Amino acid sequence: MASGQFVQETSSAGEWKRQGNRFTGRITRDSTSRPGEGPDDQGRWPVEPGRYRLVVSLACPWAHRSVIVRRLLGLEDPISLAIVDPVRDERGWRFTLDAGDTDPVLGIKFLSEAYLRTDPSYDGRVTVPAIVDTNTGDVVTNDYPQITLDLSTEWTDFHKPGAPQLIPPDRAEMDVLIDEIYRDVNNGVYRCGFATSQEAYDAAYDALFARLDVLEGRLQDREYLVGDTLREVDIRLFTTLVRFDAVYHGHFKCNRQKLTEFPNLWAYARRLYQRPGFGETVDFDQIKRHYYVTHHNINPTGIIPKGPDPRVWISWPVRPEPR
Repeated sequence: MASGQFVQETSSAGEWKRQGNRFTGRITRDSTSRPGEGPDDQGRWPVEPGRYRLVVSLACPWAHRSVIVRRLLGLEDPISLAIVDPVRDERGWRFTLDAGDTDPVLGIKFLSEAYLRTDPSYDGRVTVPAIVDTNTGDVVTNDYPQITLDLSTEWTDFHKPGAPQLIPPDRAEMDVLIDEIYRDVNNGVYRCGFATSQEAYDAAYDALFARLDVLEGRLQDREYLVGDTLREVDIRLFTTLVRFDAVYHGHFKCNRQKLTEFPNLWAYARRLYQRPGFGETVDFDQIKRHYYVTHHNINPTGIIPKGPDPRVWISWPVRPEPR
């Protein structure tokens, strides 16, 4: 397990290859399991408020998605939240933000304990977000893209009044955008930062900024990426954009330009930041500590930059100046 926390995830050509999700159970309304039982023969766990614990790092963009969706839908009471230390070592994500360095609900010091309880042979990276069954301590899922979709579609009985419909009735356009944004932007910044050859870095860099240019144009005359209301795809893009200038521009060498130099993307990201459920879930200190301290191969000194000033997220107009 220890060696798995910093496993090499690059190809022989120097391209970053993200590991797959090991635990892909789902919590669904159509599970045939009764409350308190484990998954049915299709791997579906029953929707049961108070049973599951969502484990996240506020530094991680993949986990940040689930924090925002949980907040927007009002699922804070049905699904409890555990927050790990932003600095990850060879033992994985740690519960050092809690008293006694132990999660008060799960009773564990490291998320890896839940992983190994569920699969004693697991030797990959321990990732967040993860949903853990508090009855057994087993990991239900670490399938980050499916987690947020299921919060929107399978927990509807527990959504707060007026919760946004994050998944449109016709998903076709959104799903295309989700795939493009994942490939070139969400994962694209990592493909830049963790590339181990010039060719791999150049390809990832070019794809990243080509996609950002497309999105900049798309947002020229619209508030959201799809339709006229907030959707899941906006959340997925936001969690990368909010980290862009603080981390990805310098740390991952994504430096053609800053987010603040894309007028439409910058205004769009700030509009989202100022919405309830977004800005209050952003912790720039934890974000910077994670990337600059954990990634020794990229930043061997461990020095954490002081900037940029987070006040720019609330002090500038939320729309670009007229051209």
